[in-house]
Amino acid sequence: MSFLWAIIAGLIIGLLAKLVLPGRQPIPLWLTVVLGIVGAVVGNALASAFGVRDTGGIDWIRHVFQVGVAAVLISLVTPLWARRHA
Repeated sequence: MSFLWAIIAGLIIGLLAKLVLPGRQPIPLWLTVVLGIVGAVVGNALASAFGVRDTGGIDWIRHVFQVGVAAVLISLVTPLWARRHA
């Protein structure tokens, strides 16, 4: 079940990251999910390093880290993907 949750979280985080980035990101959905999963894992690590991984209520700061890392990854991968598939 945790694998399924990782895919769902990766999809949501990846799509949110694409929403906060300006312009169009012509990368496939599977790559968005993969980058969202990586963003979630790295975002959790950053939140732990800053001591804000587990807070009362919804962990907004952790989610901001996750989406932020995914957005950075998408912004780095998009030009590479576009150049390779142009």
